[in-house]
Amino acid sequence: MRRRAGEAQTMPFLRFLWRTHCRWQPRAIDLGLVALAGLDAALNYPPPRDWHFYASLGAAAILLLRRRWPRTVLLATLPGLYAGNALIAAMVAAYTVARTERPVRHKALTALVVAAGAFIPWPITGFSKETLSDLVQQLIYAVMLGAGPVMLGLLAQTRKDLSDRIAELATLRDHERALHAQTVIARERARIAREMHDVVSHQAGLIAVQAGALEVTARDPDVKEVAGTLRGLAVATLEELRSMILVLRAAGAGPTELAPQPTLADLPALVDASEVDAQLRIEGADGMLLPEPVERAAYRTVQEALTNVRKHAPGAATTVSVRVAPESLRVCVRNGPASAHAPRPDLPGGGHGIVGLRERATLLGGTLTAGPEPDGGFAVRLSLPLG
Repeated sequence: MRRRAGEAQTMPFLRFLWRTHCRWQPRAIDLGLVALAGLDAALNYPPPRDWHFYASLGAAAILLLRRRWPRTVLLATLPGLYAGNALIAAMVAAYTVARTERPVRHKALTALVVAAGAFIPWPITGFSKETLSDLVQQLIYAVMLGAGPVMLGLLAQTRKDLSDRIAELATLRDHERALHAQTVIARERARIAREMHDVVSHQAGLIAVQAGALEVTARDPDVKEVAGTLRGLAVATLEELRSMILVLRAAGAGPTELAPQPTLADLPALVDASEVDAQLRIEGADGMLLPEPVERAAYRTVQEALTNVRKHAPGAATTVSVRVAPESLRVCVRNGPASAHAPRPDLPGGGHGIVGLRERATLLGGTLTAGPEPDGGFAVRLSLPLG
């Protein structure tokens, strides 16, 4: 504990030292360059000194402003370069201009100006005293003095641009990973939404229907009250479920939404417990080994269709037919018009059941159609390939 307490006290001090270092490092570098340029002027002009020395010394001092006004500082060092011998000051100013995000033509002009200042003698009449060989050597020397700092500045600026680009690519990569994770989560949410709608709404609908029937037929007031409470709770549960599904279905899902669920063998129990006047016919399924996703999709289709019959056509005669052929499975759930004497359960509907069934059928390469019939009923037809 004492060690951790000591580390906790040391960390703020280390952060203070780092901030101080980052704040004073550029100033220390500038002071060092000014001192180096001033030493260059002092060594080139021993006493007695004239205005050439002071022009070179001024060119060295102006370097303190090179980060804020690089081009102005470069122009201010030119008198010391032409009339004096402030080579270091001019080279540092040229490097600073090359480090900026100025156009390339400005940097080329900077190299040309510094090279010209290093090549042209002061006074200019000194050209007549030089031989051709000396002029060629001085020109090569001047070009190196002018182009060298600019090249170094361009190299440093390119390195900075590459570092910024790498950091940007790293940020984009992290953003892409986050988007991929969100996509996976969205797919899983959509899968959960379909399963919740298929399973929970079916069971809650049964509770509401049975509680409503008990409320109508019971003679005991207490039983009626309890049945009404159960029915209200079931309806409220379905409303909450619909709100959750609206959130969970915000994105599409991939083909991973099918989880182990009941199969065709569970259809008789489903029809018997559906509280719907339904007849079930299954043809061709004996001895057939069907793909599990196909059987689950058929079961969910019948489950959702019977739930819709209870909601929208109570008391309607319903037929559930399942036909298994060598190459396809067909399911048809058809109900007639609603009975005028049957009480309506007044169950909420989100409108997502048929959409989820159609998505299931599409993922399995099949089709699902749902629509009204000429006699006032409704039919849901599913066709899935077995290949």
